[in-house]
Formats: sequence, C-alpha cells, structure tokens
Amino acid sequence: MTRTMEAAGVMAVVVMAALAGVAADIETDAKFLTAHNNARRAVGVPALQWSYGLQKYAEDYVSKYTCAGSYPRSSYGMNLYLTDSPVSFTDAMTTWLGEKKFYSYSSNSCASFQICGHYTQIVWRTTTKVGCSYYLCGNGGRFVACFYYPAGNIAGKRPY
Repeated sequence: MTRTMEAAGVMAVVVMAALAGVAADIETDAKFLTAHNNARRAVGVPALQWSYGLQKYAEDYVSKYTCAGSYPRSSYGMNLYLTDSPVSFTDAMTTWLGEKKFYSYSSNSCASFQICGHYTQIVWRTTTKVGCSYYLCGNGGRFVACFYYPAGNIAGKRPY
C-alpha cells in the first residue's frame, strides 16, 4: 500500500469518527491517561495502561447513548460526565478528581451528601486499564465516558 493510500485510509477513519460525533484523538487519549496516572501516583498506586478495547467500548457507548441523560450500567468500572457546554475532557477529569476532597480514607466513605466514586474509581489499586471517549452533543455540550478494567468501587474495600 502506498503512503498516499495509507494517509487516505487514516483520513477516512478520522472523518467517519468526526461525522459520528465521537472523538478519536491520540493527543486527547494521552491526556486522559496522564491525568489518571498523575492522580494514581499521588496515592502510590501503579499506573494504568491505555486499552484500545475499552476505548472502542467507550466510543460505542457514547455514540449509542449520546446525550440522553439515562445510561445503563456496565460490567466495567465507568465514569460518565455530561454537560451542555462546550467543555474539554479536562473539565471532566477536573470534576472527577475534585471529588478527592470528599473522600475520607480513614472511614472509607464520602462526606455526607457528596459524591466521590468517580475519584475512587480513578485511583482503584487493582484497576489496570482505562479507555475513554467523548461525544459532541447537538446542543454544543459533551458526553465524556471512561471505562475501567477491572472495575473498582467494590463495597467494603478501600481503593488503595
């Protein structure tokens, strides 16, 4: 295959992903992984590996459920973020990681009336892989999804 044909094939995949509203961006994938691993390093747990299988699962999930607001559970761990504004993936990560302040390691629980499960999934020690994607909603917002293997947030267990 010639380089021109290879380039055309890659361009076709990028255009198809863009038309579907699903983000396929190697730079964004690296940023998702770096943000996850920075949080994990801060609590002394091993780094995650990027999973293209989980990324594909995330792409299928966000394109199927788009911006509906009702999402089925998964056998994987998952973090979902939906907004009606044109935010970047970093806003999702900032929100999820911001839950750290609500998590108490000593009681292994969230502060009253707060959420911290997105954060604990990110830093769950036995989770080894992550894959993420996002969908551009018709209203200009985004639907961000990250899936984790194996899943974390197991009742009665500490994340690290």
